[in-house]
Amino acid sequence: MQKFSDIKNRAESRKGGSKGLQVLMPGIASKKQLAAKGDDRFLAMMTKAINQAGFVWNIIENKWPQFEEAFFGFDLSKLSLLSPEQWEAYTGDTRVVRNWQKIKALQDNVYFVQQESDRHGSFGKFLITWPAADQIGLMAYLKEHGSRLGGQSALWFLRSVGKDCFILFRDVVLAMKNAGLDIADKPTSKRDLKKVQDLFNTWHAETGLPYSHLSKIAACSVGENYPH
Repeated sequence: MQKFSDIKNRAESRKGGSKGLQVLMPGIASKKQLAAKGDDRFLAMMTKAINQAGFVWNIIENKWPQFEEAFFGFDLSKLSLLSPEQWEAYTGDTRVVRNWQKIKALQDNVYFVQQESDRHGSFGKFLITWPAADQIGLMAYLKEHGSRLGGQSALWFLRSVGKDCFILFRDVVLAMKNAGLDIADKPTSKRDLKKVQDLFNTWHAETGLPYSHLSKIAACSVGENYPH
């Protein structure tokens, strides 16, 4: 298996050296910052990731202030009081994406976030109970207990709130395969995901780098994201 130092050297050569690569690294929230973040922000970022799936991201980004307005700033206490008729009315609200499945996902995730917040003290405190070394466990939990939080939607949600995590973007998968990992082009099986987690754990032990940075460096080392 290829050492991560070789992957990092290749990424640096493509991105203008170590400084050029460093400025591309995603931000990571501390445990204290995650614990202090309001439940409304976790619900908002879940909703954003779900709505961006299969959609042009810039459209959702530009429309986001209207989402915040339509959904009361994602205030869980207000959203939990909406009647079924009020939820259904969002399918005719031009401020949001008028897709019932995505609206229903928000309705379901209100209760998911509330449930975990009640159990742990806040949704952020729930997230920090999951170490990055068991990200696939957290992914499975979000998929099972949340709504439409499987696959890439879960990963982009975690990244957007600052949780240290890898993203299984195409170039990340390509980098892992080039390093010698035998996985599918789109690793979704339990077998492949365990291999992915084990490799990231090995890379982390080798370098001490956060998983978010390992993921980004791997993506920068291959594919079509050519030199800085």
